[in-house]
Amino acid sequence: MSTLEPERGTGTGTLVEPTPQTSHGDGDHERFAHYVQKDKIMASALDGTPVVALCGKVWVPGRDPKKYPVCPMCKEIYESMSGGGGEGKGGDKK
Repeated sequence: MSTLEPERGTGTGTLVEPTPQTSHGDGDHERFAHYVQKDKIMASALDGTPVVALCGKVWVPGRDPKKYPVCPMCKEIYESMSGGGGEGKGGDKK
């Protein structure tokens, strides 16, 4: 029986819509600026290829990273690297 058709013996039908599944797990990455190698940021700006941040986030940068706080995971990894490893701060497009 379809959920759009009324049941026999009753005068109305009920449309049952599934509850959308939401995820809060990956959303935190969207609120931060991430650390990425400077040469990777420049290459991405030229050809639109995705970059990988120190924390593992993959995206195509497009927003001004100065408008967002630094990702805590990227910052922790960056600070644990000896000499900083020549990393630069990238922005988040999503």
